[in-house]
Amino acid sequence: MEKTIEFIKKHRDLFTFLGLLVLCYFVFFFNIGNYALMDVDETRYVSMARDMFHGKDFLTLYLNGEYFFEKPPLYFWGECLSFAIFGKVNEFTARFPVALYGTLSTLLVYFTGKKIVSQRFGVISAIILATTLEFVMLAKFAILDIVVTTCVGFSVMFGMLSQFVTDKNKKYMWWLFYTFSGLAVMAKGIPGFVVPFAVMFFVTIANKTFKQIFRPQYMIPGIILFFLTVLPWHLIMFKIHDPLFFNEYIMKHHINRFFSSSQIDREQPFYFYIITIFWGLIPWVFSAIAAGIVKLKSLKSFDINNMTDRQKFLLFNVIGFIITMLFFSASKTKLITYILPVYFFTSFIIGSLWENYMFNDKYKKPINISVYILGGICIFAAIITCFSKYFLPAQMYSDFLIIKWFCIIMVGIFGISSILCALKNKPKGVFTCYALLVIITSAFGTKLFYNMDYEFGQNDLIQFAKYAKENNKKIVVLNNERKYSVLYYYGSPVDKYTKSRVFFISQDDKQEMAKLGHILDDRDVVVVVREKQMPQVDETLDFDIILDGRKYSLVKVH
Repeated sequence: MEKTIEFIKKHRDLFTFLGLLVLCYFVFFFNIGNYALMDVDETRYVSMARDMFHGKDFLTLYLNGEYFFEKPPLYFWGECLSFAIFGKVNEFTARFPVALYGTLSTLLVYFTGKKIVSQRFGVISAIILATTLEFVMLAKFAILDIVVTTCVGFSVMFGMLSQFVTDKNKKYMWWLFYTFSGLAVMAKGIPGFVVPFAVMFFVTIANKTFKQIFRPQYMIPGIILFFLTVLPWHLIMFKIHDPLFFNEYIMKHHINRFFSSSQIDREQPFYFYIITIFWGLIPWVFSAIAAGIVKLKSLKSFDINNMTDRQKFLLFNVIGFIITMLFFSASKTKLITYILPVYFFTSFIIGSLWENYMFNDKYKKPINISVYILGGICIFAAIITCFSKYFLPAQMYSDFLIIKWFCIIMVGIFGISSILCALKNKPKGVFTCYALLVIITSAFGTKLFYNMDYEFGQNDLIQFAKYAKENNKKIVVLNNERKYSVLYYYGSPVDKYTKSRVFFISQDDKQEMAKLGHILDDRDVVVVVREKQMPQVDETLDFDIILDGRKYSLVKVH
């Protein structure tokens, strides 16, 4: 036993790394292939990646056979690589790359925290990132945002490391900063370089190293690496698709989206991301607020020259948090997924608070109060949930049964155990309770939550798509219901050389209705109609119901 303990201590770095990999497996990878892809974005983007994989056109993106110029291709290349490695296209291979990005982000936080501050600080910060609610959700969701988040995170972390490493190694950190910023552009366009460059602009000003940016040995190779990463694909696309690519990609989906929400109708108030962060940081949010208030009250003027590396690094992360929040809040178009890069910075800030709480007996009172509040809320929620049968509508309660007992057990045990640990002065126990809540929920609860959500209509669409495929029918989704699970689960790849067998039509668009009339000339066509729109459709079309779902019906038009 003693030899085993000595061996573990001797190889502490290795066992720490393996421990984080095990944690990442249960948080990000476990069970990810055992539930259907979610509408709208998962099914849309994976359908596009599948078409790219089968069509072998790795430059131009297509959505259901039509040009798609909203995004660059890095995410889709990662998906195709996963399909090629595993030899199949399914839920697991679609989600594998994003789970890998979540793991890489967690390991990046660990190694950065270890390098600048200490191994303990790196471990705590990495666990916090890997158990932050919104980050976990989107690192199991096959969409673009975790890709750009990881690239932005790597870029900014290498930029911050340039402020701490020896002079002979600074150039490598700056070169990696530029390279990963370029990859972030290839993941999602303009935000990929705006966020890292803006953060490092203010970090170097705060650190009084602003001139360092312009040193030729850092800047010139860095810019070359950046453009080598970004320019080839963009130049090829301009050459092939000009002026359509410029109008769609640059003007419509980058410039206009920032200054207007008219393109996707997602305008939100400036404070939208403050609310997002509040729930996105669960379960760490209450402790962060409580300890943060105490910290702000004791904050005095500071001199960067007299700061420790730890203090400087935390200041840099506060700068990163503020800049990222301001940039995305300034945009007219806001989606909850855009703010994901901010969790790199919060993981270190909150990690510092919890390290002080667990090992230095700091922030004990405010964090314990936050534990009592969150634990009390969870216990109350568990009790109320036990009686949900008596106040929820019958259909909603039937759907809720899928997750009812899992929720009761998880939040009840978490609430009680976290409060007991705080009362018995076991701060490490509190931390363990918080981390285990998310780890267990992510590993074993995600499938349950997804399956509950599918009951609200997506199961209908999946069933209809498979029916149409099995019976060799074309399928029309009426009234512009952009539910791409029909496209994905229909299963036939579509590219510029093949004709789509899935159509999205709006009754309010005369041109599209004319197109529908032409499609219906083919007798092998079935139509997906929303239940509440059946009377409206009945006025214009003569049909028989083939399959009747909860929210949609599949009909055959005469």
